[in-house]
Amino acid sequence: MPLLSIVHETLYNYRTPVLLGPHRMMLRPRETPELKLMSHDLILTPEASLTWAHDVAGNTVATATFTDLTDTLAIESRTILDLSAPAWPVFAIAASAIDYPFRYSADDGLDLGPLAWPQYADSAGRLSAWAESFVMQHPTDTLSLLKDVSIGVSSRIAYQSREVEGTQGPLETLDRGWGTCRDFAVLFAEAVRTLGFGARIVSGYLFDPDGERTGSAGPGSTHAWVEVFLPGAGWIAIDPTNRSVGSANLIPVAVARHIAQVVPVSGSFQGQESGPVEMTVKVSVQPAGPMARPTEA
Repeated sequence: MPLLSIVHETLYNYRTPVLLGPHRMMLRPRETPELKLMSHDLILTPEASLTWAHDVAGNTVATATFTDLTDTLAIESRTILDLSAPAWPVFAIAASAIDYPFRYSADDGLDLGPLAWPQYADSAGRLSAWAESFVMQHPTDTLSLLKDVSIGVSSRIAYQSREVEGTQGPLETLDRGWGTCRDFAVLFAEAVRTLGFGARIVSGYLFDPDGERTGSAGPGSTHAWVEVFLPGAGWIAIDPTNRSVGSANLIPVAVARHIAQVVPVSGSFQGQESGPVEMTVKVSVQPAGPMARPTEA
């Protein structure tokens, strides 16, 4: 796969000048053995003081503080990266976890903690019963089970883009029968958690040069999927929206227990703003030009 260039632009327009509060941004892709970050630039208008840190999940977080009144805020993230994830990965799952059900080791179970616990109320056990319906026998192949649940999500739920912010709960998505990639990811993560798997939500980008994958706008867009922890193999990316397993075409930016924790940009403002804030987001994921690759000595 060629080097990729990602441009993520967020623009806020306010009716009157406002004083911007601190803004928290998760826009820098996460490096992995299959993703090498070549460069990342964050450009803000108006100018701001930037501090960088890692949160509890290891995500890179930039916090911007502003001093002047403004009627616009423009945030532009520019990234060049090398994505080498194979289209058909082979996972070195530990022998103890090849078949489901299995138990995580004491250390893994302790570290996974809430990542293996459902985050949404299900007092009647509807979601757990739905997830259990994919377990055809005991024992059963672990990876095949995860694939079956992923396919079950996309078979049961129709993809439908939604401009409104926020994410549906898993039972709401099951009842409605439609949702966005965010809703698909939450439903899948919660379903496998009821089966005892550790899972985390991933927010990032989808590289879709041929326009054949679901959840992209044009050649690229923000996207959401899930990573499931399997001993030996580690965190395995599963995209229920596209029925794919592995990180090919997926560029992770942030991971978290809950979808609300991976919002790319969040912040506040003070002023006489009386109407809704106008926000536009543009994302481009394209092959980078030949000059983007560093020359070798």
